[in-house]
Amino acid sequence: MDVSAEKPVQVLNARGRSPFVIVCDHASNRLPAKYGDLGLSHAERVSHIAWDPGALAVSRALSESLDAPLVYSTVSRLIIDCNRDLDAPDLIWTLSEATRIAANENLDAAERQYRIDSFHRPYHTAIETLLEARRHAGQDSVLVCMHSFTPVYHGVSRPWPIGLIHGVDTHYTKALLEALEEEAADLNIGWNEPYAALNGVTLTLEKHGDGRGLDASMIEIRNDEILEPAGVALWAGRLARCLEAARLQRKEAMAL
Repeated sequence: MDVSAEKPVQVLNARGRSPFVIVCDHASNRLPAKYGDLGLSHAERVSHIAWDPGALAVSRALSESLDAPLVYSTVSRLIIDCNRDLDAPDLIWTLSEATRIAANENLDAAERQYRIDSFHRPYHTAIETLLEARRHAGQDSVLVCMHSFTPVYHGVSRPWPIGLIHGVDTHYTKALLEALEEEAADLNIGWNEPYAALNGVTLTLEKHGDGRGLDASMIEIRNDEILEPAGVALWAGRLARCLEAARLQRKEAMAL
């Protein structure tokens, strides 16, 4: 057994020299042994309700090509959603789209706190520790939150292959939008699609990006684009170029 897989969070390339820090909230569909299968079928456990398919693959490729640190959760969002506030109603999902997660219903306070302490808090502590170490070392940091989304949700097709979501500060995300438009003029880019901060999906972005005064953006890629190595390579390459172009644009703007 890979002992590292039992850790609630993984940090790769912590000493990466890149100004970018990649984080992936929904990287894994792993259910710790004590939870069994949560009463769900195999198909449900490998579907989007349990994780963001393809998001970790793109995150790893970006980490390698940019020499960037990567922090990711190793636990399914069905156990606890690391991208939700502790008082959010969907911190621990009981219904995801049309799938009931009966095993999560009527949890007592002790189990809820156990999941927070064992999985949610270690993930955010790892991000904070990494960013603080970089600050002390005099390294600039641009936070990139990687996600994926389903092509169809509640029967409605989602036309965007990629969506960009901003927190309180919009500047870096706007620069990234412009860089993507310049690279691929015909690309259908969702702005605050398929989600936005008003949907309560920007905890990591705002806590560690806006909260530290960093340039930051949340990237959503439609998961049918990144289920195969060719798609992962295409999007990782495109994003590596555009993330850097946006960073340079911001640097120039701030120097004026």
